[in-house]
Amino acid sequence: MIPESLKTELTDRIASAVTPREAAVDVLKMLQAHYGWVTDEAVAEAGELLGLSTLQVDELATFYEMLYRRPVGKRVIHVCDSISCWAMGGETLMAHLARHLGVQPGETTMDGMFTLLPCCCLGNCGEAPTLMIGDTLYGLVTPELAEQIMAKERT
Repeated sequence: MIPESLKTELTDRIASAVTPREAAVDVLKMLQAHYGWVTDEAVAEAGELLGLSTLQVDELATFYEMLYRRPVGKRVIHVCDSISCWAMGGETLMAHLARHLGVQPGETTMDGMFTLLPCCCLGNCGEAPTLMIGDTLYGLVTPELAEQIMAKERT
Protein backbone atom coordinates (compact mmCIF):
# COMPACT_ATOMS: atom_id res chain seq x y z
CA MET A 1 0.00 0.00 0.00
CA ILE A 2 1.44 3.33 -1.01
CA PRO A 3 1.33 6.26 1.41
CA GLU A 4 -1.05 9.11 0.63
CA SER A 5 1.85 11.55 0.09
CA LEU A 6 3.30 9.33 -2.65
CA LYS A 7 -0.15 8.74 -4.13
CA THR A 8 -0.58 12.52 -4.36
CA GLU A 9 2.83 12.87 -6.08
CA LEU A 10 1.94 10.13 -8.55
CA THR A 11 -1.47 11.62 -9.27
CA ASP A 12 0.11 15.05 -9.83
CA ARG A 13 2.68 13.56 -12.24
CA ILE A 14 -0.05 11.80 -14.20
CA ALA A 15 -2.16 14.98 -14.32
CA SER A 16 0.77 16.95 -15.74
CA ALA A 17 1.22 14.49 -18.63
CA VAL A 18 -0.49 14.81 -22.00
CA THR A 19 -1.76 11.25 -21.57
CA PRO A 20 -1.53 8.94 -18.55
CA ARG A 21 0.61 6.47 -20.54
CA GLU A 22 3.21 9.23 -21.01
CA ALA A 23 3.70 9.28 -17.22
CA ALA A 24 3.88 5.50 -16.83
CA VAL A 25 7.67 5.13 -16.67
CA ASP A 26 7.96 8.00 -14.17
CA VAL A 27 5.23 6.44 -12.05
CA LEU A 28 7.02 3.08 -12.12
CA LYS A 29 10.34 4.72 -11.19
CA MET A 30 8.68 6.45 -8.23
CA LEU A 31 7.07 3.21 -7.08
CA GLN A 32 10.40 1.42 -7.49
CA ALA A 33 12.05 4.05 -5.29
CA HIS A 34 9.37 3.39 -2.67
CA TYR A 35 9.42 -0.43 -2.74
CA GLY A 36 13.03 -1.00 -3.84
CA TRP A 37 11.85 -2.77 -7.00
CA VAL A 38 8.68 -2.97 -9.11
CA THR A 39 6.60 -5.43 -7.14
CA ASP A 40 3.40 -7.03 -8.43
CA GLU A 41 1.58 -4.72 -6.02
CA ALA A 42 3.32 -1.71 -7.62
CA VAL A 43 2.28 -2.89 -11.10
CA ALA A 44 -1.34 -3.15 -9.96
CA GLU A 45 -1.20 0.25 -8.21
CA ALA A 46 0.36 1.90 -11.26
CA GLY A 47 -2.28 0.36 -13.52
CA GLU A 48 -5.07 1.65 -11.32
CA LEU A 49 -3.62 5.17 -11.18
CA LEU A 50 -2.83 5.27 -14.91
CA GLY A 51 -6.03 3.62 -16.12
CA LEU A 52 -3.99 0.84 -17.75
CA SER A 53 -4.24 -2.91 -17.37
CA THR A 54 -1.66 -4.69 -15.25
CA LEU A 55 -0.45 -6.38 -18.44
CA GLN A 56 0.19 -3.00 -20.10
CA VAL A 57 2.11 -1.79 -17.05
CA ASP A 58 4.06 -5.04 -16.77
CA GLU A 59 5.04 -4.77 -20.46
CA LEU A 60 6.61 -1.39 -19.71
CA ALA A 61 8.23 -2.55 -16.48
CA THR A 62 9.89 -5.53 -18.16
CA PHE A 63 11.02 -3.56 -21.22
CA TYR A 64 13.14 -0.93 -19.44
CA GLU A 65 16.31 -2.39 -17.98
CA MET A 66 16.50 0.16 -15.18
CA LEU A 67 13.14 -0.94 -13.83
CA TYR A 68 13.57 -4.07 -11.74
CA ARG A 69 10.84 -6.71 -11.60
CA ARG A 70 12.69 -8.69 -8.96
CA PRO A 71 14.47 -7.69 -5.75
CA VAL A 72 17.84 -5.99 -6.16
CA GLY A 73 20.55 -4.86 -3.78
CA LYS A 74 20.67 -1.46 -2.14
CA ARG A 75 22.99 -0.38 -4.94
CA VAL A 76 22.66 -1.61 -8.52
CA ILE A 77 25.85 -1.59 -10.57
CA HIS A 78 25.14 -1.24 -14.28
CA VAL A 79 28.20 -2.15 -16.33
CA CYS A 80 27.95 -0.95 -19.91
CA ASP A 81 28.41 -3.75 -22.42
CA SER A 82 28.06 -1.71 -25.60
CA ILE A 83 30.63 -2.23 -28.35
CA SER A 84 32.61 0.85 -27.24
CA CYS A 85 32.88 -0.29 -23.64
CA TRP A 86 33.56 -3.86 -24.68
CA ALA A 87 36.41 -2.73 -26.96
CA MET A 88 37.90 -0.68 -24.12
CA GLY A 89 37.85 -3.45 -21.51
CA GLY A 90 34.25 -3.61 -20.33
CA GLU A 91 34.21 -7.40 -20.38
CA THR A 92 37.33 -7.47 -18.21
CA LEU A 93 35.76 -4.90 -15.89
CA MET A 94 32.59 -6.99 -15.52
CA ALA A 95 34.63 -10.13 -14.77
CA HIS A 96 36.72 -8.25 -12.21
CA LEU A 97 33.64 -6.85 -10.47
CA ALA A 98 32.03 -10.31 -10.41
CA ARG A 99 35.14 -11.78 -8.75
CA HIS A 100 35.51 -8.82 -6.35
CA LEU A 101 31.86 -8.97 -5.27
CA GLY A 102 31.59 -12.78 -5.33
CA VAL A 103 28.59 -12.80 -7.68
CA GLN A 104 27.82 -13.45 -11.31
CA PRO A 105 26.18 -10.79 -13.50
CA GLY A 106 22.51 -10.65 -12.55
CA GLU A 107 23.14 -11.66 -8.94
CA THR A 108 23.10 -9.79 -5.64
CA THR A 109 25.82 -9.96 -3.01
CA MET A 110 25.09 -12.01 0.10
CA ASP A 111 24.85 -8.87 2.24
CA GLY A 112 22.20 -7.43 -0.11
CA MET A 113 24.34 -4.38 -0.88
CA PHE A 114 25.13 -4.75 -4.59
CA THR A 115 23.41 -6.21 -7.65
CA LEU A 116 25.66 -6.51 -10.71
CA LEU A 117 23.93 -6.04 -14.07
CA PRO A 118 25.09 -5.61 -17.65
CA CYS A 119 23.55 -2.62 -19.39
CA CYS A 120 23.18 -2.23 -23.14
CA CYS A 121 24.49 1.37 -23.30
CA LEU A 122 25.05 4.14 -20.80
CA GLY A 123 25.77 6.77 -23.46
CA ASN A 124 29.27 7.53 -22.23
CA CYS A 125 31.24 5.96 -25.08
CA GLY A 126 33.99 8.60 -24.99
CA GLU A 127 34.91 7.49 -21.48
CA ALA A 128 34.66 3.73 -21.92
CA PRO A 129 34.52 1.48 -20.04
CA THR A 130 31.67 2.92 -18.01
CA LEU A 131 29.52 1.86 -15.11
CA MET A 132 26.65 3.51 -13.29
CA ILE A 133 25.49 3.15 -9.71
CA GLY A 134 22.24 4.91 -8.91
CA ASP A 135 22.38 8.15 -10.87
CA THR A 136 26.18 8.39 -10.75
CA LEU A 137 28.06 7.65 -13.96
CA TYR A 138 31.70 6.56 -13.74
CA GLY A 139 33.90 6.63 -16.85
CA LEU A 140 37.35 5.33 -17.72
CA VAL A 141 36.87 2.67 -15.05
CA THR A 142 39.83 0.39 -14.44
CA PRO A 143 39.59 -2.64 -12.16
CA GLU A 144 41.47 -0.68 -9.48
CA LEU A 145 39.15 2.30 -9.79
CA ALA A 146 36.14 -0.06 -9.66
CA GLU A 147 37.32 -1.36 -6.26
CA GLN A 148 37.66 2.22 -4.99
CA ILE A 149 34.16 3.01 -6.25
CA MET A 150 32.74 -0.10 -4.52
CA ALA A 151 34.39 0.93 -1.23
CA LYS A 152 32.94 4.45 -1.54
CA GLU A 153 29.48 3.15 -2.50
CA ARG A 154 29.46 0.70 0.41
CA THR A 155 29.43 3.57 2.93
